[in-house]
Amino acid sequence: MPSVLQLTLILLASGVAGVVIFRYFGLPPILGYLAIGVLIGPHALGLANDSATVKYLAEFGVVFLMFSIGLEFNLHKLRAMRTIVFGLGGSQVILTMLLAVPASLLMNWIYPISWQAAIALGGALAMSSTAIVTKLISDRSEIETEHGRNIIGILLFQDLAVVFLLILLPSLGKNPGDLFLALTAASIKITVALTLIFVIGQTLMSRWFSLVAKLRSQELFMLNLLLIVLGMAGLTEHFGLSLALGAFLAGMLIAETPYRHQVEEDVKPFRDVLLGLFFITVGMLLDFEVIYQQWMLVLLLLIGPLIFKFGLIALLSRAFGSSPGISIRTGLCLAQAGEFGFVLLNQIDGLDLIDPALSQAVLAAMLLSMFGAPFLIQYSDRIAMRFSSNEWLLQSLALTRVAAKSVRTENHVVICGFGRSGQSLARMLDQEKIPYIALDMDPDRVKEAAAAGDNVVYGDASRENYLVAAGLSRAKAVVITYADTPATLKVLNQVERLRPGMTVLVRTKDDADLAKLQAAGATEVVPELIEGSLMMASHVLLMMGVPMRKVVRRITSAREARYSLLRGYFRGVADDAESNESWRLHSVTLLPESGSIGKTLEELHLENEGVSVQAVRRKVGGSDYVKLELTPDLRLQANDILVLSGNSEATDLAESKLL
Repeated sequence: MPSVLQLTLILLASGVAGVVIFRYFGLPPILGYLAIGVLIGPHALGLANDSATVKYLAEFGVVFLMFSIGLEFNLHKLRAMRTIVFGLGGSQVILTMLLAVPASLLMNWIYPISWQAAIALGGALAMSSTAIVTKLISDRSEIETEHGRNIIGILLFQDLAVVFLLILLPSLGKNPGDLFLALTAASIKITVALTLIFVIGQTLMSRWFSLVAKLRSQELFMLNLLLIVLGMAGLTEHFGLSLALGAFLAGMLIAETPYRHQVEEDVKPFRDVLLGLFFITVGMLLDFEVIYQQWMLVLLLLIGPLIFKFGLIALLSRAFGSSPGISIRTGLCLAQAGEFGFVLLNQIDGLDLIDPALSQAVLAAMLLSMFGAPFLIQYSDRIAMRFSSNEWLLQSLALTRVAAKSVRTENHVVICGFGRSGQSLARMLDQEKIPYIALDMDPDRVKEAAAAGDNVVYGDASRENYLVAAGLSRAKAVVITYADTPATLKVLNQVERLRPGMTVLVRTKDDADLAKLQAAGATEVVPELIEGSLMMASHVLLMMGVPMRKVVRRITSAREARYSLLRGYFRGVADDAESNESWRLHSVTLLPESGSIGKTLEELHLENEGVSVQAVRRKVGGSDYVKLELTPDLRLQANDILVLSGNSEATDLAESKLL
């Protein structure tokens, strides 16, 4: 049996290999984790055991995933979604359990199943994979879409329902009074837990984070974040709820504070690594011997529940007001089994409600359905368009609304994303009487902004038909306000393909992806941190008595140089963990014995190392340094200080060359 260190190395190495292989073939990384789990698990090569330690670490992956999802929601959104959570989600779980009883009659010719066992299995099969579904729709930027909200609402109720089911299953077969008391106790626990979290937690969270942030310690901030996430998860577990639900509620509370974005960035490494470990442990459960011996039963238990859950969820979504296309997408995304289903299945085994051989077949079918989930979600759009005649019409109507807004406009600006940056830009354009049309994927934001008179419509700017409908061929410029670089690159690729050479302005947080965005077709990239630096510099210069005209000329000159003088910054100890790909400024002092003494900048060819010289300072007289004019024939002397700009690896190589 491998030690903890050996097991960790096996999991890390196999996880890396699986993701690389599946990425190479264009398949979802989740499938790579699942496949690797099957391969190294106890039922295949036996390189790793599904130990309790690994299971517990893997469960933290779901915890941090739900915390990240909670950051996308706030209390206002949850209140607005109460019909979806308790109406749609509640109907799905209850009907799945009730309809499992007549469905079990079809199984009696293989394995006898009592009505109690049928309800128990119905509860297990009602669950969908929170980890897989939320990860995939988050990667597809579909959390804020209508079907995304349906999915999150149903998953939230499923997490709540697990509490009742864990109490209900042991009570099956007892008298109704005991069952009533058990469910009443569960209701009281949930009410007390949610009251503590929302009443006390909401009041304290913002004040506590402000206090921690004032101490300006990244280490303390990170420790505090882990304490909040795991502490909230532990609190809900203490009340009999799931760890994932507590983490979700913690994310919702932090979403109400000004530190949401910083927290979101800090938690990503924990989430992605532990979530990958979770998927590996799920793959370890698959036993090929069970599939081989009972392949017909496994196939029946795979296809039957998939079709049943898809049909039920799609019909319920339709009944709650969703369009056919949205209903189909919702059903496809939630048709698979879930990780909480395994918890319930283990309890069913412990209570001897079903035959152990049937339990193994159900487990294998549930795992196979989770393997198929990424494909169902990936092709859900195509399937919805194919089988929903109204979906084409709805898509056409959405495009028509976009086209109607832009049909009479020329030389306008297409704004991709109508968040804070997009709205600020729109107001400035309005003041100058410059026409614009904005595309945004948040239906609530679009509805409210459009009602206020803003020229914004619901649409995905990364899709060709929406850009065409927005009048890209007649537009004068495109502005992409996304903070997410991958999402920005998708839009850039579409714009470059549809209208090469189009003027495109891109917003980004800093200058780390400046070159990548410019290479993808961005005419100008506006890093928020650099623009903030320019504004601060202009105010300081004015306060120091520099004439306004000179300040404007200085700032304009910096911008016209495409930020070349401002690209990168000097790193400190706290920045050591940043990527080597990020640009930085680095000072090099030439020693008397340095090989570059007496050479010109042109002769050194430092640009071949991937760096540029931003400044050269030379000692003149006593101890005063002056900045020299940068010319190709500038000859270097001992004690000159060169300021280099480039990524960490490039500046290190250039420094070696200079010295």
